[in-house]
Amino acid sequence: MADPIHQFVITPLMGEENSFIVAGYDLSFTNSALWMFIAVAVSTLFLSVAMRKSEMVPGRMQMGAEMLYEFVSKMVNENIGSKGRQYFPFVFTLFMFILMGNILGLLPFAFTYTSHLVVTGFLAVLVFVMTIAFGVINHGIKFFGLFLPAGLPWWLVPFVLPLELISFFVRPITHSVRLFANMMAGHMILKIVIGFAITAASAGGLWVLLGIMPVLFNVVMMLFELLVAGIQAYVFAILACVYLKDSVDLHH
Repeated sequence: MADPIHQFVITPLMGEENSFIVAGYDLSFTNSALWMFIAVAVSTLFLSVAMRKSEMVPGRMQMGAEMLYEFVSKMVNENIGSKGRQYFPFVFTLFMFILMGNILGLLPFAFTYTSHLVVTGFLAVLVFVMTIAFGVINHGIKFFGLFLPAGLPWWLVPFVLPLELISFFVRPITHSVRLFANMMAGHMILKIVIGFAITAASAGGLWVLLGIMPVLFNVVMMLFELLVAGIQAYVFAILACVYLKDSVDLHH
């Protein structure tokens, strides 16, 4: 049975012996970077071709692009408000990057870069830093009043402040682990189940018939993972909106 972990290994495309090392860091172009470029290229090409004519009666591609636009636009408006329109390009890019990474990762021989914590962690930290930076820009020092609810008795401050700080600074961890864990778990299950089917088929005899069951189960799992790919992109984007709202509208 093939190693289910092997699909998550990041490898230089030119081979380990041709690694590009700078100051002790490996800057080689990897399979992960390749699929990131493919995801960006596919999403850019799709949106460009779909909206090239912008007809009054949209075709299928234009309708798909407009649905994606309206979906993210509604998400931003509902969770950040009208003042959050400035974040729409960022949230839309984030959503498309994760969605394409999740979907393309289901293709044979593809690499799912959203199954790596370093990728999801970077995106989560980016949202976290933007929340603080724009929060300070928009509200100045008042932004840090976010950690002390209005009307809080002074004697509760030592208890509430640490809890608020912890809940705020663990955001990047929970934000990134949720996506990374779901994508890794789903792909591991797919690989393990298909491994059972291959093992049964290679055994011959009645085992071949038994191998059909894992194949059918894997088809169902593939459809389920396709659904999960969309849901996880949506969850990551909507949480980004919820966090970015603090930089626009302080909650007390």
